[in-house]
Amino acid sequence: MRKSLVVVIVAVLVALYASLFIVQEGQRGIVLRFGKVLRDAGNKPIVYEPGLHFKIPFVETVKTLDARIQTMDIQADRFLTSENKDLIVDSYLKWRINDFSRYYLATGNGDISQAEVLLKRKFSDRLRSEIGRKDVRGIVTDSRGQLTTDVRDALNKGTTDKETASTTEADDAIASAAARVERETADKQLAINPNSMAALGIEVVDVRIKQINLPLEVSEAIYQRMRAEREAVARRHRSQGLEEAEKLRAAADKQVIEIRAKAEREALTLRGAGDADAAKLFADAFSQAPDFYTFIRSLRAYEKSFSEDGKDVLVLSPEADFFRYMKAPEKRAGQH
Repeated sequence: MRKSLVVVIVAVLVALYASLFIVQEGQRGIVLRFGKVLRDAGNKPIVYEPGLHFKIPFVETVKTLDARIQTMDIQADRFLTSENKDLIVDSYLKWRINDFSRYYLATGNGDISQAEVLLKRKFSDRLRSEIGRKDVRGIVTDSRGQLTTDVRDALNKGTTDKETASTTEADDAIASAAARVERETADKQLAINPNSMAALGIEVVDVRIKQINLPLEVSEAIYQRMRAEREAVARRHRSQGLEEAEKLRAAADKQVIEIRAKAEREALTLRGAGDADAAKLFADAFSQAPDFYTFIRSLRAYEKSFSEDGKDVLVLSPEADFFRYMKAPEKRAGQH
């Protein structure tokens, strides 16, 4: 009896444990009964909020969906601008599920990989369209913030027939998923653009461009052009510098010539004044002692006429007046 009671208690506890399930914070739960989604009166999947919930044990299972913001890196791709120039754009986007019922139905039982494939294709098409409307300058400078905002809004709201001349494969796939949701849901749904991400129950939270590069061949051409422009500017600055140097050199040479001419003029003036003073002194001295002055003049003449090595030859008569101071005083006196 006691063993039976224990077995009953254990069975009750196991059944109670199996009937409880917890949806973690940041997740949502959808219950499957015999593999089919448990739906409400409007044939929409019932979504369970975070917390403790009950289900029929061994009959119902729970499928959890991530309600947090997801980040999806987009591989760098080549895009064409309005001026037919190629750009390599590296970007990423953030998204989350805002309609779990629609998301579950549209993506085939909440397959996140299928949702990301459709989102990535739609994002690439939308970014290509937006970049194709702008030039390179507008993309890499002022318009980057507006560009990503336009892409995000276009993904969330979709595009109209006036904005796109034809639909893409991504648009067709999203429209097909939206039609499947409409077929599986009995009640009336809000009007949703079939080529928007809202048709998949997805909201794009943010779009960001990480890097914009030019293709290698274009970068090389631009680099060579920039180098040629810089070299031209350098040559112009060099020629201007040489011109200024020549002007400064010419001005300096002119100033040197003027200073030298002024100095030479002053030197000649001073030399002339000195010579005049010296001549006046000589004249005064000569007038006071003519004989002494004549004697000094002769000694200077002897000094300049005879070299130190004694090899000078003068062809003069010994009786010439030039040698009178070399004779005895009595003979010198007789000559006068």
